[in-house]
Amino acid sequence: MSEAEQDAKQAVLDAKQVEVDGINETRKVSGAFPKGTLLRMGQTRGKNPQIVTWEAFDESHPETLPKDMSEFMDLTAKQGGKEEANLLSWLIDGFNSAQYTGASDPVAEFVEASWPEDIQKNFRMAVKNYATATGSSIEDAAALIKPGIVKAVEAKKVAEAPKA
Repeated sequence: MSEAEQDAKQAVLDAKQVEVDGINETRKVSGAFPKGTLLRMGQTRGKNPQIVTWEAFDESHPETLPKDMSEFMDLTAKQGGKEEANLLSWLIDGFNSAQYTGASDPVAEFVEASWPEDIQKNFRMAVKNYATATGSSIEDAAALIKPGIVKAVEAKKVAEAPKA
């Protein structure tokens, strides 16, 4: 594909994104998005991708997200959110996606389950960033960083332990 063709395709995508953003802006109430889904734009997969739009929860706007299952069901009623079979399907899809994300994480095998969640997250990020910055392998980066994390976690446990 020539550079001109790529530029033309990008211009079409940019125009559609402007359109989607405009539609979302019309949904604002008192300058803020209400609870519920917003319009998203993307492309189909395959040889000849087509532009598609769909409704989705936007995690970058936490104020729009449901706070419990009942609210989720109310906000998704138009998409079948009141049907138990649909909800179950969505839960299974979400669970499977989360499990795949965890299993496919190249750093996961080096993370200790006993570490606090914030330490696990920071360790993953540090290993990936170090490996990228130095061109080293995930294994080498983890071997270098993990001893310091283990030592810090142990020190924190000792400091937080009740004094007898």
